[in-house]
Amino acid sequence: MNVYLDDETNRQMPLSRRTLLRGAGAALALPWLEAMMPGKVSAAESEGKAPEDSPLRMAALFVPNGVRQDMWTPEKTGRDFDLSPTLEPLADVKDQLLVLTKLWNQASNFGDGHYVKCSGFLTCTTINKSLGIDLNCNGRSMDQVAADYAGKLTPLPSLELGIDPVTTGVDTNVGYTRVYGSHIAWSGPTSPLARELNPHLVFDRLFRAGNPNKGAAQRDRLLLDRVLEDADQLKHRLGAADRQRMEEYLQSVRSVEKRLQNQDAGGATQWQPLVKLDRQSRPPEQRPDAYVEQVRLMLDMIALAFQTDTTRVCTFMFGNAVSGRNFSFLDGVSGGHHDTSHHQNNEDKLRQYQLINRWHVEQYAYLLEKLRSMKEREGTVLDNSMILYGSGLRDGNSHNPHNLPILLGGSGGGRIATGQHLSFGRDTPLANLYAAMLNAFGTGHERFADSTGILPGVLS
Repeated sequence: MNVYLDDETNRQMPLSRRTLLRGAGAALALPWLEAMMPGKVSAAESEGKAPEDSPLRMAALFVPNGVRQDMWTPEKTGRDFDLSPTLEPLADVKDQLLVLTKLWNQASNFGDGHYVKCSGFLTCTTINKSLGIDLNCNGRSMDQVAADYAGKLTPLPSLELGIDPVTTGVDTNVGYTRVYGSHIAWSGPTSPLARELNPHLVFDRLFRAGNPNKGAAQRDRLLLDRVLEDADQLKHRLGAADRQRMEEYLQSVRSVEKRLQNQDAGGATQWQPLVKLDRQSRPPEQRPDAYVEQVRLMLDMIALAFQTDTTRVCTFMFGNAVSGRNFSFLDGVSGGHHDTSHHQNNEDKLRQYQLINRWHVEQYAYLLEKLRSMKEREGTVLDNSMILYGSGLRDGNSHNPHNLPILLGGSGGGRIATGQHLSFGRDTPLANLYAAMLNAFGTGHERFADSTGILPGVLS
């Protein structure tokens, strides 16, 4: 299937990008089964501790436009806390939840509007103010640091998912390219990672990974060679800025080539599928405007990818920055998300804003509960996961990056001290949480970006 590479000028360049990436998967990892366990369950496992070889997963879910502040934060801290009105949908997984208050992203306290807060959400760096030519986030997102560590163990190092297509052009109100509002995952300072927007294609990617055909790697390499050759010819017809973008894109393409070389060399043979993924499980077709269904299907794909161990790192964007998604499908809501977030303390807009916030939390609860329903050894997939949820700003009306709305679900293989509301000193770095998550993931990190250390109280 041919797809098109969008750039800020909204030109379409025929490049078989998705076909190429879909050819990158080697095999589909499958759920842990008791039959796979070498002998009896150890005492550590029976106490809920993950064995050393249990897969540990990490996901980051991004919500645009902030939250209604007075309906978000629980009144009490510690373990004896009651969920706030917006967080009430998480009641059934409260014991697997961390509510984190008074974290901020200092590097995003720069410039105006949403874009710095979005692209800097997982990097904790300040992006270049750009109209599109010198796109640069000046760092790497923490999910990609995790992918570096765990990506060699799975067919897909990471999975990037979204709902909205990449937004192009320039937001003249603030002087930033809108592309910044379409990405939270960055493999390098100038390399935002493309997101898959179609849950059916995500499933096909997983299915192909779980059902490798003999000689598929060789055919994929031939396809890759043709794409690289075509892209090289295309570069000569592009301007300087577009050539730079094409070169950045080809860097990610060449990473596929390296993975295919590893596959040919037997580098992925240590990973073996346990069961087959049934093609009949493919998600049903959906209406183009079925946003609610699309979100649920994407969350199902995250759960499937984690359960099967196809990847251990994933990001998902409920919407791009400045998302104007119409939420009139909710009872009591009559407008778009971005417009509603600019409430100007109007009580009716605040009421609608909270309903939108609560709906997003309901989707987060759905994912956590689905992961908890997936048994894995003596626990669940949620027991061996860390699922981050948050926004790059506190209040959509003020664009405030202080006291961000941040949640962490899952006990990370027993490494995360869940079931708490933790409140920190004013302006505690968000990067301290990321340092804690990376440390729990096993990377050995005790620092990330502008962190000052590991966030206290998070690790068990």
